Amino acid sequence: MFDIAGKKIIVTGGSRELDVLVNGAGVQYRCEALDFPLEQWNRVLAVNLTSVFQLSQLAAKIMVKRGKGKIINIASMTSYFGSELIPAYAASKGGIVQLTEALSNEWAAKGVTVNAIAPGYMITELTDSIKEKNPAQYQEITRRIPMHRWGSGEDLQGTVVFLSGSASDYISGAVLPVDGGYLGK
Repeated sequence: MFDIAGKKIIVTGGSRELDVLVNGAGVQYRCEALDFPLEQWNRVLAVNLTSVFQLSQLAAKIMVKRGKGKIINIASMTSYFGSELIPAYAASKGGIVQLTEALSNEWAAKGVTVNAIAPGYMITELTDSIKEKNPAQYQEITRRIPMHRWGSGEDLQGTVVFLSGSASDYISGAVLPVDGGYLGK
């Protein structure tokens, strides 16, 4: 049994084979930095960053013994730039980029690649409030995206498949934006 981000994780079964780990859990809390509660800061970092390290560490122990494996972390556009009202989220996702590079440096020679995907604006529960509570901001963001639409989970699938397969065997420590061109504008 392991304690990860305050959750008890029980590993059962005798199999010690693990090919791919995708670290995709994430939470967010919106509040001005001046008033941001430390309890929320700690919760966001525990889920978004500390659990990624813990799960990667557990997976790598299996993968390194086998001499192969793929770890894919979900970063964010906020890994590249800060944002308003989400300081813990931005810090955690910036940390994902550095953690991805650090783990890659240690584990790539042992057969374990570690990469990250940085999604752009995606239609999720975390972003639903923007469209509902601030339609002007939603439209402004949409206009800046060269594809003129927000992404969906389906838009990430190809990148996950690519990073999980043999076509990416010589890629490690990379962060691939999947953002409809947002970062290039």
